[in-house]
Amino acid sequence: MTRTLPLIIVLIAIVAIWYAAAIGLNAQWQNDVYRRGDVTNVPATQFVLDTWNQEKPVLPTAHQVFGELFKLTVLTDPTKPRSLVFHAWVTFSATALGFVMGSVLGIGLAVLIVHNEAMNRSLMPWIVASQTIPILALAPLIVVIGFNIFTGTFGIPTDPARLMSKAIISAYLSFFPVAVGMVKGLRSPEAIQLDLMHTYNATPNQTFWKLRWPASMPFLFASLKVGVAASLVGAIVGELPTGAVAGLGARLLAGSYYSQTIQIWAALFAASILAALLVIAVGVVEKLVNRSMGARPA
Repeated sequence: MTRTLPLIIVLIAIVAIWYAAAIGLNAQWQNDVYRRGDVTNVPATQFVLDTWNQEKPVLPTAHQVFGELFKLTVLTDPTKPRSLVFHAWVTFSATALGFVMGSVLGIGLAVLIVHNEAMNRSLMPWIVASQTIPILALAPLIVVIGFNIFTGTFGIPTDPARLMSKAIISAYLSFFPVAVGMVKGLRSPEAIQLDLMHTYNATPNQTFWKLRWPASMPFLFASLKVGVAASLVGAIVGELPTGAVAGLGARLLAGSYYSQTIQIWAALFAASILAALLVIAVGVVEKLVNRSMGARPA
């Protein structure tokens, strides 16, 4: 109870601020509605309720957002394009593929950087510099060029080509935290531990697998949690500039076109829930790996 009470208090405060902000942001439109309908002397309680239940509010309230979320997930067939589950699966597919690609690339680069000083001096600055380019500027180029290459050069069907194009964006965002975290993790063994392995006449491969790799596990999973969330952002961004018809990014885009703010917020919360589930999944894998390696439970 002592752990959950602060969370409950913060949650109540957020909801209270949310509803108070909805009154202020939706008040102007509600006053215009009253004026056009020649409605006067509206009680304060009715005015507040009306600002909380507008069809296209500037700021939808929590019950509107979660009602829409419930309707589009539980009450809608998940195989239909109207369902948020359908769109979340499309986004998850690109996220998972991009996350795997980015993680493998990040780990590979980290191994090269740690074991080769020339790679360290040449690769690391470029890895850092790659993250200074705005992803919104790169996304249309990567998605369009990648789609044309996959379909034209390799003859890949349209849907897999579109998926792989979005996955490249996800990989671009997710490889960086994995690479930086693994470099830190692989370098975490102390000099005395490396000297001990040298005393045992261990080969570089043995030093890597017996010392560096186990020592890097906490860093790896911490960076994977960041990387999987970044991968989801990349998948959504990859759906925005290309006029995609499926995916959470497409739902956000469609909502902005038609001023469906409730739909936009529902898609945002769906993306947040998906991100949380992905981070939890990485945490579960971390516990399983630690248990298999005989690590002390946290």
